[in-house]
Amino acid sequence: MNERLSGGCQCGRIRYTVQVATDDAYLCHCRMCQRAIGNVSVAFMNAKKAEVIWSREPERYQSSPIASRGFCAACGTSLTFEFPDSEQMDLTVASFDTPGRFRPTHHFGVESRHEAWLDTRDLPDYRADQHDSLVDRWMKTLGTLPD
Repeated sequence: MNERLSGGCQCGRIRYTVQVATDDAYLCHCRMCQRAIGNVSVAFMNAKKAEVIWSREPERYQSSPIASRGFCAACGTSLTFEFPDSEQMDLTVASFDTPGRFRPTHHFGVESRHEAWLDTRDLPDYRADQHDSLVDRWMKTLGTLPD
């Protein structure tokens, strides 16, 4: 598989395309990623920097002395993790237009992993499009539900 995929931030200000050779991705549980993303883990897929074409460059935050993170300053979407001296970078899986195509192949930063969040399949499921007050808010505001 060698395919060009697209993605971007929530508001659409920053878009990208990237040549992808695999559906492999991974979950990072390190404390730096947890704090940067504001979640218990983040799903990343690794790509060559040269293969990423930006509609506009994301803003970058020097998140440590050895790495930076790309994001949209308008909506706050996290887009990348990068070592400046590497030819590779990580793109957040959820920022892709088709995030469901990727499959996790490993965990990283497991010393900070929150085990209770790994297997949640026995928890009850609730659909956003069947939550009446939420649907009413969207319908009153937009007349439709968002993607």
